[in-house]
Amino acid sequence: MHLNKGKTLSQCLHNRTAYAMNPEKTNEQELVKSYECDPHTIENEFLLAKRQYALLTGRCQKNDVIAYQVRQSFKPGEITPEEANRVGCEFAERFLKGKFAFIVCTHTDRAHIHNHIIWNSTSLDCKHKFRDFLRSGRAVSKLSDLICTEHNLSVIEKPKGKGKPYNIWLGKEKKTSHREQLRAAIDEALSKGPQSFGELLSMLESSGCEIKQHKNPSIRIDGKHRFARFDTLGTGYSADELSAIISGTKKKPERKRKAKAKEGVSLLVDIQEKMQQGKGPGYARWAKSFNLKQMAQTILYLQEHKLYDYEELSQKAKASKDQFNILSAQIKDAEKRMAEISVMKKQLINYSKTRQVYADYRKAGYSKKYLAEHEPDIILHKAAKKFLDEAGLKHFPSVKQLDTEYAELLLKKKEIYAAYRKAREESRELLTVKANVDRILGIEKDDASEKEAPSEKYHRDK
Repeated sequence: MHLNKGKTLSQCLHNRTAYAMNPEKTNEQELVKSYECDPHTIENEFLLAKRQYALLTGRCQKNDVIAYQVRQSFKPGEITPEEANRVGCEFAERFLKGKFAFIVCTHTDRAHIHNHIIWNSTSLDCKHKFRDFLRSGRAVSKLSDLICTEHNLSVIEKPKGKGKPYNIWLGKEKKTSHREQLRAAIDEALSKGPQSFGELLSMLESSGCEIKQHKNPSIRIDGKHRFARFDTLGTGYSADELSAIISGTKKKPERKRKAKAKEGVSLLVDIQEKMQQGKGPGYARWAKSFNLKQMAQTILYLQEHKLYDYEELSQKAKASKDQFNILSAQIKDAEKRMAEISVMKKQLINYSKTRQVYADYRKAGYSKKYLAEHEPDIILHKAAKKFLDEAGLKHFPSVKQLDTEYAELLLKKKEIYAAYRKAREESRELLTVKANVDRILGIEKDDASEKEAPSEKYHRDK
């Protein structure tokens, strides 16, 4: 929940919490429970915590998040309002670990009973903010499902896939940014073939753009926006670049959306081991945040690949590793044979080129004078003959045959390499996920009073 434009922090907090605590929806606020705050003064308490945070830390952030909310819905007719409120409180306690003040408001005005869980973005000690870690939505969903399962409540077994990205969902209603409009106007003017940068500016003015002529020319459309300098519109739109494009000395670069790097799963950090190695408190804070993100990524990977059984995860990780090792061995064998072919080909060529020289050397009675004149060729011949004798082949292949075999091996290697890269990535992800699951289960197993088999604990916790 962010601060709304034109409203104070107190007004925003009051509006959000007042809706959640609406007496008509919460049975005259009987279904409102709180932790470390009074529902009647909650906005003032949240506000005081934020002021204390600013005084203690000296930090003042723009567009600061003022609070967080989770809506938790239940299957109609399956739960009472009172039990739903208890489930919501249990979720907040386990997710926030007692570090943030919160309220749980259970609404009964719809066919499905649902909770509004709101917590302050500032911690109780007023020194920290809640960190909305990567894939936190997945972690929230997983914890909620776990608690509902423990209470014998229904959960969504097959959730729908990801929704459309916002810009695609908007479709034709998507608004084009001012800079995008400027780039489109410049592209259209360039398509008309201006002979100079000045003529390009004249075309832009004729199309309704305003131009500011100075050292760094700037442009805007319809007077609704600030002027934007040409050199801030992206690659290929500065005055010098546009002049070069017009003169033909430079091609206009294609505008491409930068591909987002794929987010993979990383191994959890052993914080205790790192602290023993001399790492400080700052590293420990970073490592805790990093581990939370990687745990969320691990859960997401297991859900996406439907790996709900520990033995299945272990078998799949082993099979993936074995497949990677097989492909790796095939590539190494091909590379080894290609290296042998290269050496064999070189020695055959050397032997063939120097054979006549060595024959003449023998005819000359191994003359020292002849040796001094042709010593490099004679040394090459001896080395080639020694290599071929040690190869133990009855019939030596021709250079053409070696070239054909080399080309076939190279093609085979390229074909295998595509599968090798895929297997390497899959094996890395599976082994990392399994290592994270093992570490999580190992930590929980150490805390338990009775030892459990990993597969049994995995089934119980999933």
